[in-house]
Amino acid sequence: MYWKKYIAIGVALLGFEVNNSTAQHMASALIPAPRTVQSDTGSFVFSARTLISIDVAEARTVQFFTDHLRRSTRFDNKVVAHADNSSQPELLITNKGAAQLPEEGYRLQVTSTRITLTGKGAGLFYGMQTLLQLLPMQAKDTILIPCMRIEDAPRFSYRGLMLDVSRHFFTVKEIKNLLDLMAAYKLNRFHWHLTDDQGWRLEIKRYPKLTEVGAWRVPRLEFGDKTLPPQPGEPATDGGFYTQEEVKEIIRYAAGRHIEILPEIDVPGHAMAAIAAYPELCVTRNPHIKVNPGSSFAKWFSTGGFEMYVDNSLNPTDEKVYEFLNNVFEEVAALFPYPYIHIGGDECYKGFWEKDTAVLHFMKQHQLRDAHALQGYFISRLNKIILSKHKKMIAWDEVAASNPDGNFTVMNRFGEKGAIAQTRRGLDIILAPGGNGFYFDYAQSLSDQEPSSHGGNAPVWKTYQYNPEYPALSQTDKQHILGVEACLWTEHIPDVSKLQYMLLPRMLALAETGWSAETVKSYPRFAGTALPVHLLRFDKAGINYRVPAVFDDVDTTIVTATFKLTIAQPPVPGAKVYYTLNNRPPGDYDHLYTEPVTICIPKGKAITLKTIVITPAGRRSIVTRTLLDNTKPSEN
Repeated sequence: MYWKKYIAIGVALLGFEVNNSTAQHMASALIPAPRTVQSDTGSFVFSARTLISIDVAEARTVQFFTDHLRRSTRFDNKVVAHADNSSQPELLITNKGAAQLPEEGYRLQVTSTRITLTGKGAGLFYGMQTLLQLLPMQAKDTILIPCMRIEDAPRFSYRGLMLDVSRHFFTVKEIKNLLDLMAAYKLNRFHWHLTDDQGWRLEIKRYPKLTEVGAWRVPRLEFGDKTLPPQPGEPATDGGFYTQEEVKEIIRYAAGRHIEILPEIDVPGHAMAAIAAYPELCVTRNPHIKVNPGSSFAKWFSTGGFEMYVDNSLNPTDEKVYEFLNNVFEEVAALFPYPYIHIGGDECYKGFWEKDTAVLHFMKQHQLRDAHALQGYFISRLNKIILSKHKKMIAWDEVAASNPDGNFTVMNRFGEKGAIAQTRRGLDIILAPGGNGFYFDYAQSLSDQEPSSHGGNAPVWKTYQYNPEYPALSQTDKQHILGVEACLWTEHIPDVSKLQYMLLPRMLALAETGWSAETVKSYPRFAGTALPVHLLRFDKAGINYRVPAVFDDVDTTIVTATFKLTIAQPPVPGAKVYYTLNNRPPGDYDHLYTEPVTICIPKGKAITLKTIVITPAGRRSIVTRTLLDNTKPSEN
């Protein structure tokens, strides 16, 4: 799959005949939904002869826009400095008046004689993304853009996506393509999960074995409790890492798209890759520890706890560990310009600490009541290290629970209860709750036809309907919400095709949840008007995605004597819906839905209706099953 192709042929909406309702329809298909849209009659005629008049000094942003415009429309428009006395139809890109706009905001006004895009910095860039979505993808000589006025700005300053490259490694090119997709939907934070038990992905010059050893594991097809541990003499060939020069290249690339990169170095737990390289970092100092090929080194209990067979946590009592951390974070801080560093801090297994006599003595000496307090001690010391590098610390909820000293930001993965406690402590938070549809490694429905996943159920509607400003939060509490983030943990995501499938269309729901005011959000508009347009782009661009099914409920029973199968429109334009009535999975050789069908169920019988959606590019939805049951009295 070639993600880059998305930008080349997918930055524009489908063509419509232009009238007032058309303007409203085109605006309704924008993702994320703008703050305000005022539609007007008439249109601007855009062609290859339309001048692009600029009154800004942001040459890189303008170049980004014109390059994408050229690829999407095949127009090679002339770019000129703006002249106040110009009477020629033009696209004017200007900073004038941008100072009065909100942070990251823009104004886009389309009249019959001029398109005026006003903004600065990120706001100007996001206005360009909106304008690109309004340009129909076609080979005609002219494009009619309905007259309208858009005033727009984001709801939250932090709109993030996390990619775990430790469980599975993704190349520089694949990372750049993901950044392109994020930029097209106004996401502005890339959280880069660089280290874990399964791989250390960042070159640290002071400690070369972190990548010489820690970046490679023995290959395994699946991760799970039954994953075979590394066998004696088995070569570690699966993995990879990013050199510091490659990281700088990616940072520059992201900056050109107004995306800042949050690096994560996961400690004190999830550190098996680092320990495999330097065994002296853990309590057991076991020289036989290998980079984890899966999750076979942990035994999970029904209570939700787990026991590690080998040590994967750093020794919080050893001064050499803090020296190691100081040196590592010195290189990380110098490399990444973003003012925050994520340190993980979650799921730290403490069993080996609790069995070690030297650790127990240390705890008694420092009056630490238990291993949780010891983790708090570790985090407090690490926070001082990070602050000494002129950075601020972000960590998962467990760090807030261990109550360390110092200021830090919480990345909340548990949702409302933690968010209330954290904000009332005065902590800034970023909301990434798995239970609210923000873990994109979860399945997208309850169907057993979904590809392998980490479990859970995170359908697109759940991501979309999430409101991070919980009713129990006061206005003061809400001021501590920096934004939202979705997480792509990659235990079950080995390649780009699977990554795209798990990401799309949920990333579009994430974009709207992070950007759009709650008052302008509408799931019927998103799913019924906007999403089909964008999914068709992906279909044409060769980008993989989950095709929505005919029904949200994949397995339903309806007690009835008659059932009318009515499909207002397929979830992807041009897609076909096939169905069967004999309990067989449908394919493109079965009944084709063309108009409403009334199904009569004989008394005392049941009929199984199964449906499937097949897109123009041949992608298929899961099969939905509806049992039409006339064996019992109707519930009506």
